[in-house]
Amino acid sequence: MTMEDYLHYDQEAFKTPNHGDIVDGIVVRVDPDEVLVDIGAKAEGVISSKELGLRGEVESIGLVPGDLIKVYVLQPENEEGNVVLSLRRARAETTWLVAAEKQTDGSVIEADVREQNKGGLIVNVLGLRGFLPSSQVARAYAGSLESLVGQRIPVKILEVNRKRNRLIVSQKAAEDEDRARKREELFSRLQMGSTVKGTVSGITSYGAFVDIGGADGLIHISELSWDRVSKVTDVLQLGEELTVKVIKLDPEQTRISLSLRQLQQDPWEKLVQSMPIGSIVEGQVTKTKKYGAFLQIMIGIEGLLHISELSWDHVERTEDVLKVGETLQVKVIGIDTARRRISLSLKQLSAPPASLGASRSERRTGETEEYEDMGDES
Repeated sequence: MTMEDYLHYDQEAFKTPNHGDIVDGIVVRVDPDEVLVDIGAKAEGVISSKELGLRGEVESIGLVPGDLIKVYVLQPENEEGNVVLSLRRARAETTWLVAAEKQTDGSVIEADVREQNKGGLIVNVLGLRGFLPSSQVARAYAGSLESLVGQRIPVKILEVNRKRNRLIVSQKAAEDEDRARKREELFSRLQMGSTVKGTVSGITSYGAFVDIGGADGLIHISELSWDRVSKVTDVLQLGEELTVKVIKLDPEQTRISLSLRQLQQDPWEKLVQSMPIGSIVEGQVTKTKKYGAFLQIMIGIEGLLHISELSWDHVERTEDVLKVGETLQVKVIGIDTARRRISLSLKQLSAPPASLGASRSERRTGETEEYEDMGDES
């Protein structure tokens, strides 16, 4: 080997580290005030007691000769020719690198909530001080940050800025990811007709949203009850737990339609048995129209009392005979189970007068035509 080859080998074998490098080392000796470490340089590296990361004696760190450690290069060479190292800084820098990796791969990690401040929460993440803005707190705790202090919560790292010692995390992002996973699992096992348990998570004018574990399903107001529902809050309240039936699934749009009423007995099943044609029943007027009035005769069932069946005398306006909220007895004169319609009569509770101004057939024809025109209002 020539002298030139030897010098090249010497340089490669004993590279001089640079300030800021994090290198592997082997503990050579532990003294009361310092630790000597072999990092493969020409001279051994030295870690002073203050750079161990603990207050007190060197021995309290627990290092023994032969331990493999990572160290941070503070100074490539001091006056004695040794490399000045820091175990504390190496651990901190390594943690920042781990945090950056967690941000890149989008991992969900645990954070300990230390305290609340004006803008959010201070948390401990991977041993680093992080900040959880109030806007990134999970929806369930948005109004009560103090309740999270002292808890361990899942978060995702949004920003890592080592130069500014800035670490921003989000509980909401972690919650969304967990919810997406649960949603996927939910759709894989849900089937049409399944019954599931859930909690009312939102109420609108057109229905209620129910959290069924991973996704929210919608109960349209028409599926709340067999009875007519004017306001959703008349039937359900936020936070209420209930069992619902899945009536429609759309995995692509992640939409789930639910029903509460389809778990209840269909009142029409009772009607045919308990109210045959010719029965005398009691009903309450729910609304009046130009062609007659609707009466609730059973929970979930309304019948039409046509204007021609109000009286044997001619009636110009329904409101001249009936008022909303009024209760009266009527006779069942027709049941159409296929179309879910029932026809009622008030006048047939009494005998017709001796002379009738119009033929009964003409009146029934007029009733049928208007019944066809009323659409689905019954």
